[in-house]
Amino acid sequence: MMNLKTIITVAALAITLGVQAEDIAVTGGTAFTNGGTGKIENATVLISKGKIISVKSGGDIPANFRVIDADGKWVTSGLMVSNTNLGLMEVPLSGSHNDDTLKKAESVIAVSAADAINPDSTIINITRVEGVTRAVTGFSSTGSPWQGLGAVLVLNGDDLVDHAEAYLQLDIRDNGARAAGGSKAGLWQAIRKKLDGAQKQQEKSQGDNTNAAKDSDKDSDKDSDKDSDKDSDKDSGKKSDNSAEQKTLTAVLAGDLPLLVHADNARDIRRALSLKTNYGADVVILSGKEAWRVADQLALAGVAVVLDTMANLPDFDALAATQLNAKRLVDAGVKIAFMSSDTHNARLVPQFAGNAVANGLSWEDAMNAMTLYPAEIFGVADHYGSLAAGMDADVVVWNGDPLELMTSVDALIIKGDEVSLQSRQTKLRDRYESLPRSPAFVK
Repeated sequence: MMNLKTIITVAALAITLGVQAEDIAVTGGTAFTNGGTGKIENATVLISKGKIISVKSGGDIPANFRVIDADGKWVTSGLMVSNTNLGLMEVPLSGSHNDDTLKKAESVIAVSAADAINPDSTIINITRVEGVTRAVTGFSSTGSPWQGLGAVLVLNGDDLVDHAEAYLQLDIRDNGARAAGGSKAGLWQAIRKKLDGAQKQQEKSQGDNTNAAKDSDKDSDKDSDKDSDKDSDKDSGKKSDNSAEQKTLTAVLAGDLPLLVHADNARDIRRALSLKTNYGADVVILSGKEAWRVADQLALAGVAVVLDTMANLPDFDALAATQLNAKRLVDAGVKIAFMSSDTHNARLVPQFAGNAVANGLSWEDAMNAMTLYPAEIFGVADHYGSLAAGMDADVVVWNGDPLELMTSVDALIIKGDEVSLQSRQTKLRDRYESLPRSPAFVK
């Protein structure tokens, strides 16, 4: 006979499994299955065990599926915002609640933001009620040009980390130069030294492995001193190659780990492109306020840009900032995604997209920049970014065009789990919107 503790544990497990295994049918809406394209009228989206089973017009609904009526509404994939500190910060300037600033580390390059994610951050709920189901997050500062490893989050559950090591960030703006000694000349010397060193260590390690394989075929009666030297070299190479920093940089040099380069002016962006030309890095530009000035070069190099659509005020590091940035980049053939300059307003990414559309970007490309493109850039496109069979069921039901200011979310599903549209902000609204007025103010 089960004791009380066992009964409670089994019941909790059953409830958990029930939520994960819930079958849902979203019916009657106008669905956009592939970013801003793949329009299906009277769509039926079938969801089971966290995955999309099918998306088609009409069709029968299995008897065991709970129905969400989306008649007259819009249905899209969950949105993704591509530069935040979500899960790392709560109240600005309050150190006890923030992990987005790294003061000191043994190796900044190898520090992973995923290790500090707080799933209970109130900003998570605030962000997702606006249709955002995934977010790119990382450190805001580290005291170094290297900004550590960033992650992709899924905004529901106790473990938010979807992709723990989605990119390595490098700041080559004035902030990065100050951290490297004050001049961009010193900054670039330090960057090249770090990458050259990693490249040489990689070549040495590969050479050691080759020599080790050859040595194993040789006779055992070699000079013991020479063997000792070789063993020492091999141990040293293996130790370095297995270090977290070397592994990270090796992945960057192989093009397997995106190098997110924070740059704004055209000069710095051109310099960032040299990291792809000279080292083979999969460079992605972050912010890129003047990226439109080098749009053709970015397109030719296949380099994407994560940009702030609201950036239009000139400063000394970006005199040519303009809200036409997104349109001009896409017209040149550059893949883009949208960022937020303020984590607390990351939820406004559909409004940022709407502003880009107001400045010439097509609606389809704006939707792509919040779904398909960031999924591809940050390595999660195999399971997120579109409404297709086998993909994670991140589905949003909107009461109108997602890019219109007055549109809101009517239903939100993240990995097959319908999520509450309640947040700290909605609770405060509900608490105070109907307070009785003081008699002194009642006429």
